[in-house]
Amino acid sequence: MAWFAGTAAPAPDAVLAAALRGLARTAEGNVSLAIGDPASGSSAVYAPPDEHAFVTASVAKVGILAALLLRAQKEGRPLTAEQRTDARQMIQVSDNHAADRLWRAIGGADGLAEANRTFGLTGTVPGADDHWGLTTTTAADQLRLLTAVTAADSPLTPESRAYVRALMSRVRSGQDWGVSAAADPGTGTALKNGWLPRTASGLWVVNSVGVVRHDGHELLLAVLCDGQPSQATGIDTVEAAVVAAAEAVTGVLVGR
Repeated sequence: MAWFAGTAAPAPDAVLAAALRGLARTAEGNVSLAIGDPASGSSAVYAPPDEHAFVTASVAKVGILAALLLRAQKEGRPLTAEQRTDARQMIQVSDNHAADRLWRAIGGADGLAEANRTFGLTGTVPGADDHWGLTTTTAADQLRLLTAVTAADSPLTPESRAYVRALMSRVRSGQDWGVSAAADPGTGTALKNGWLPRTASGLWVVNSVGVVRHDGHELLLAVLCDGQPSQATGIDTVEAAVVAAAEAVTGVLVGR
């Protein structure tokens, strides 16, 4: 999107809302999306008007890994061999047993909450009773977490950030849908997805967070949706949202 010299640049949030208005009107359930340009620091957020909180499902695993690395840094040590194996399994194949072990290693809900405060998250509540997948969050907070695992001014060291990104860049085939739909052809994507059928309703939570290159610019993307009749419908919703968002907002964020 371009604008004429002498006119005010459109507000990113307004452009994003316009881009997602049709999808939000026709899609089932709730959808929220945040998109950021790391180079400029600009971002845009689309969220339901009722401050709806989304269950993370397995995107919580990025937060668990970030908390684990932050704790190891504070203790002045590398991850153990066992922790590195669990981290790889947790991110690359979404292994829940590995996530259980690392959840305990970070101190459970209290440890995640402490790390979230360090990373600047304000709307994320860790899951109770060891149910890390029932952590609730917002798209804006997931964008803050993506910034924490990618930005040079992060509390995480360059080595820690590179480690997270490397794992997210090697997610198993079949689990690499989602924000990757907005990536330029032939470019890599670092992502983590989450999907969960809710027992009470039978409806699905489907989320995707990650880093893509779109129109030659690196973008951070977080999209959350729930109330989906199936996992496949949720994936379609997520991918339609990220494509529409990237197409509409990239130029505004980068000042083009």
